[in-house]
Amino acid sequence: MKKRSKSVAEPGPDDILPEYDFSKGERNRYSERFKAGGIAVVLDPDVAERFPSARAVNEALRSMMNPPRTGPTKRSSRRRTA
Repeated sequence: MKKRSKSVAEPGPDDILPEYDFSKGERNRYSERFKAGGIAVVLDPDVAERFPSARAVNEALRSMMNPPRTGPTKRSSRRRTA
């Protein structure tokens, strides 16, 4: 059995391998959005196909939160007497 050379260490599970190139990476690309109070939500692919942008998703969700009212908007709490 051959002894391993001490000068060449094998990469561990936490080591970055030479074939990974992060030289063109951007750090914290979306951090400003999250500082402003944004929340990341992952849509299923079939749902994401229906919406062209984040604005369209937000408009659809807002329309569900505040549905248009039909008919009288306020009922009177007083009883009518004849």
